Amino acid sequence: MAELAGVSVRTLHHYDAIGLVRPSARTAAGYRAYSADDVERLREVLAYRRLGFGLREVAALVDDASVDAVAHLRRLRGLLLERRDRADAMVTAIDKELDARAKGLKVTPEEQLEVLGARLYDAIGGAYPATRRTDPRIAAQIWDALGDARTVLNVGAGTGSYEPADRDVTAVEPSAVMRAQRPADAAPCVSAAAERLPFEDRSFDAAMAVSTVHHWGDPVAGLREMRRVARRVVVLTFDTDEPRWQDRFWLTRDYLPEFTDVLADFPSLAGMAAAIGARTEPVPVPWDCADGLFEAYWRRPEAYLADHVRRAMSVWTRVGPEPERRAVQSLRADLRSGRWADRNGDLVDREAADLGLRLLIA
Repeated sequence: MAELAGVSVRTLHHYDAIGLVRPSARTAAGYRAYSADDVERLREVLAYRRLGFGLREVAALVDDASVDAVAHLRRLRGLLLERRDRADAMVTAIDKELDARAKGLKVTPEEQLEVLGARLYDAIGGAYPATRRTDPRIAAQIWDALGDARTVLNVGAGTGSYEPADRDVTAVEPSAVMRAQRPADAAPCVSAAAERLPFEDRSFDAAMAVSTVHHWGDPVAGLREMRRVARRVVVLTFDTDEPRWQDRFWLTRDYLPEFTDVLADFPSLAGMAAAIGARTEPVPVPWDCADGLFEAYWRRPEAYLADHVRRAMSVWTRVGPEPERRAVQSLRADLRSGRWADRNGDLVDREAADLGLRLLIA
């Protein structure tokens, strides 16, 4: 089996020991015996590993009971096509720069960065299926805000969380990695950016956007586009207007002050609301929130020590590896020493927390 899969026997032993791929039987001589289902699981594990996923992330992906073998193949195919397309784009950008330099032309910083050209969601999107799911309480608040809308546009739709199943939904998502991970029965998805929606004025009863505005190049322009194409707009975003807003959450207050830099250029909540004539309402985060967003584990701090949990949160990618390493080490030390509990003991009896999530409703 090791020879067939192109891995070492030690690797197979390790996968067995950690429960990632456990052979179904043993021979009389004690050798591991792999069934057809075992081979299929091993194939999925190795494919995800070769795409760069960590072992914890792989385990979460292959253990997802809602995804069958065909869905895994479709997801893997989408990820591989995305990798191929990105490699082709990099080759094209490099050839373009080489040609310009050969002609003695000046290469601008923008042209130099074309060789990277990575959208943030393409970097973090692969980890989304493991932890990013619809939380029913947050969903109920979003869907209630949609009112009686029958046709809904979901902008920055990602893998499809929070799309109401009882309405006619059209999704917009620029990341191929995200689009590849949408379930087979998800709403049809268009590749486009929020700032340039390919729809006529008032094409939809409502347009929604969930935890995505902070990734847009021009959030206000995107919001105005949503207002143009829909009669109602519902947006889940973040409030940075309140003085010392970063102190609302112990993670940003005590361990990751760099979070303030991530949102340094983010428009004010008041400014975004004014741009589309919206009112705002707070969205409490339940203590057992099913959606692994950045604030989800405010009463479950150990979760932030898990790599696969952090990988599905764009904040960690944006602050960089050194602040992440320092924050994780400090949190781990404080959990072991009891210091975190001493600082945050008042949280243990709270069912939900206001950590700055807000709905804009226009």
